[in-house]
Amino acid sequence: MSTKSPKKAAPAQSGGGMQGFLNAVERIGNKTPHPVLMFAYLIVLVMVGSALLSLFGVSVTDQIAVPIEHLAEPDYYEDTTAQVVQPPSDYEEEHFEIKEVTITANSLLSVEGIRFIFSQFVNNFAGFSVVAVTFIAMLGAGVAEESGMLNALIRKLVHVTPRKALAYLLILIGVISSIASDAGYLILVPLGAAAFLSVGRHPLAGLAACFAGVASIFMVNPIIAPIDAMITEIANEAIGVAGGAPISIVANLFFSIAFSFIMAFVVMLVTERLVEPRLGKYVPEAGAAAASAEDVAPEGEARGLKFAGYGFLSVLVLIVLLTAFPGAPLRHPETGAIIGQTPFMDSLLFMVMMFFLVSGIAYGIGAKTIHSANDVIKAVTKTFAGLGGMVFMLLMISQFIAFFNYSNMPRLAAVSLAGVLEHANIGAIPLLIGFMLVIVVLDLIMPGALPKWAIFAPIFVPLFMRLDIAPQTLLAAYRVADSPMNSITPLMVYLPIILTFAQRYQKDAGIGTIVALMMPYAIIVLVVWMFLFIVWFVLGIPLGPGYLPGV
Repeated sequence: MSTKSPKKAAPAQSGGGMQGFLNAVERIGNKTPHPVLMFAYLIVLVMVGSALLSLFGVSVTDQIAVPIEHLAEPDYYEDTTAQVVQPPSDYEEEHFEIKEVTITANSLLSVEGIRFIFSQFVNNFAGFSVVAVTFIAMLGAGVAEESGMLNALIRKLVHVTPRKALAYLLILIGVISSIASDAGYLILVPLGAAAFLSVGRHPLAGLAACFAGVASIFMVNPIIAPIDAMITEIANEAIGVAGGAPISIVANLFFSIAFSFIMAFVVMLVTERLVEPRLGKYVPEAGAAAASAEDVAPEGEARGLKFAGYGFLSVLVLIVLLTAFPGAPLRHPETGAIIGQTPFMDSLLFMVMMFFLVSGIAYGIGAKTIHSANDVIKAVTKTFAGLGGMVFMLLMISQFIAFFNYSNMPRLAAVSLAGVLEHANIGAIPLLIGFMLVIVVLDLIMPGALPKWAIFAPIFVPLFMRLDIAPQTLLAAYRVADSPMNSITPLMVYLPIILTFAQRYQKDAGIGTIVALMMPYAIIVLVVWMFLFIVWFVLGIPLGPGYLPGV
């Protein structure tokens, strides 16, 4: 007989205030159709909406940052014997230019739209990189989990970390993991749930804390990430139009470092003061994951961890050899750079997978939980078998995103809202707040950081410069606004994966469960971060070395 989930206990349901609101959100959210059906309905809605917008001739004209196209430009994987036009010697990152573009609504029910639906259906899914990323990341993590290495590492982490510091440490790792893009969602989030469970805390609280660390603080990092180079380049193109001096990639460095630690602390407080009390004590349901027992003898586990350390070091040495020296394979072939748009940065997820795969196999050999190559194959097969339902959801999500983008509805909304703010004729601080709120709203339908910034930078960078507000300040405001909603937007491509992780511990968890879990983070992180940003701006604290908030 299954044990009733504590989330459904009477006290939790009868609570008032924020608790009552979140319970209502969860109930309503869980009554929504299955995510596959929900996205099917949304596809129909987009089709009808695009047809109506096209019928009425809806369009906008604006200046937008667009990537510069390089004819026959080689990348570092092409056959170097082919005749190609070499890129400029200073080519490091994708460059952008400001162009005046007229954006029209494209009907999905027109001849061209129907042709797109039928001809691109397979390509939309094949080009949806989340599917491949998920399988690659889970390959290594699955072997590490099946061998017992993850459980052993969690026990070791819990043993050496004070109980009160466990949540903060996991959240901060989540913030830093954004440099490896998808690894945080696919590896750290389930690890956080298991770590909380191992110390008797609710696993969904650990899952939510790590998800918030990865998603809701995404745009800051104590380490310079590839996204920093791209958004800085777009900003510089907009600055050039206004006749200003370009900013460097470190223009927000102090801001990013400070708020990586500050917002991780805020997320920890939300976890411990709001999320965990609402969840209550965790009582495993029948068939749900339970706290792992030490089914490996202590000496075997110690030997396994020692072997895992050797495996980790072997992969690390290999990566250093492929990166450290001039002309190394993982450096950019033209500039020799390691950070930026380089083979090294493009390989981060593969490296993470290799660390987990090799270390997991080595642990299994040392702990004697892996006896042959067949055991490794079985672990991978078991992991992949559990992803079937999620892949079906990703199929529908890929089609919705492709159709939504084809209709141009997100871009029409973004430019229209930008125009409203541009002509609002209000002061600098209210305009900054208005700018951030518009980004927050648009993040629900356009989660990608680059597309929104490409639309807004050419409009608002010159406008704020006329108000004596520096471009680095607007860029910092964009970082604040673009992150918090990532954990609750229905277009977050990893939301179905997070739901799959949650269902390990609560079988009846639905989209409403995840949204109710993450809403306190989204709201509180946004409010606190916006307030602290305004304080930072008013006090004139440097955003980076040599970059003050004012012009």
